[in-house]
Amino acid sequence: MGILSLGYIGIRSNQLDDWTGFSVNQLGMSLLDAAGKNRSFRMDDHKQRFIVSDEPGDTLAFIGWEVATSSDLTQLASAVEEHGYPVTMASQSLCDRRFVSQMIYFDDPDGNRVELFFNPMKDTEPFKPGRAISGFKTGAYGMGHAVLHATDVESLLVFYRDVLGFSVSDYGLSPYPMYFFHVNGRHHSFAVIGTGSLGFHHFMVEYNNLDDVGQGYDLAQMEPDKIAYTLGRHTNDYMTSFYANTPSGFFIESGWGGRIIDQLTWEPHETFVGPSFWGHERLHLPEDKRKTLRDMRLQAAKDGLQAPMLVDCPWLYSTRS
Repeated sequence: MGILSLGYIGIRSNQLDDWTGFSVNQLGMSLLDAAGKNRSFRMDDHKQRFIVSDEPGDTLAFIGWEVATSSDLTQLASAVEEHGYPVTMASQSLCDRRFVSQMIYFDDPDGNRVELFFNPMKDTEPFKPGRAISGFKTGAYGMGHAVLHATDVESLLVFYRDVLGFSVSDYGLSPYPMYFFHVNGRHHSFAVIGTGSLGFHHFMVEYNNLDDVGQGYDLAQMEPDKIAYTLGRHTNDYMTSFYANTPSGFFIESGWGGRIIDQLTWEPHETFVGPSFWGHERLHLPEDKRKTLRDMRLQAAKDGLQAPMLVDCPWLYSTRS
């Protein structure tokens, strides 16, 4: 079965206190471990989903992907090495730190560390969110999605699609190349954006209730320059979300209502309408770059483009007496 879902994300930052406040009070994660030089956070019954290591750099440290069986690790290790990328079998000590039974790791073509693991440890204590939220949409869909900057989108496309077995959901080539990949029913668990840079662009956490997103938006607006993208809705995965600036400079997307696809019938395709139906004004960008994306949204609105109605939530679109 290969790769099942996005399991965890680790970053490097020496701003541990800032990250703890952000992860717990803004996102609603719970702090698992505040000892030593690491901070670990929970989102559900998994022992940890997000790890911050006290190191300089403020950047991505690793992305962990869960596989279905132990033999998948062996098969994927062979595929990666056949394409010229060295693979290391993780020590028991490292597996214990990740709370997994087995793990391999290697770098992708842009030097991002990829960890593949089997059998994550679950916590017997119920998840208690850091703020009053209904919970995160995880389970079989993983912890959310991760998006990387890329200097050469094509090399990452080949690596993740042809070597690791990710499936392309859709892609856009204007105003810059973007590829979105799925490994389960979540529209995308991974994406690469050809910005010409390297490193982490953002990761997304999805909530069970739209109000969790709205209340987080209120909290973020109380801090100067915390909002990176205003509230909006994406055209490809239908996610309603906003993006916040993090202590490390990249973004975290807080979303709700993401699209679930049928992997057996889905066909990859090119999109032409821009990333958002409405909103997502990129406050972090200079005006000329903001205008390009704004014009695409306004054209989408002029053309009457909208996401399909939520068939399981008719009251959202009906007139109430």
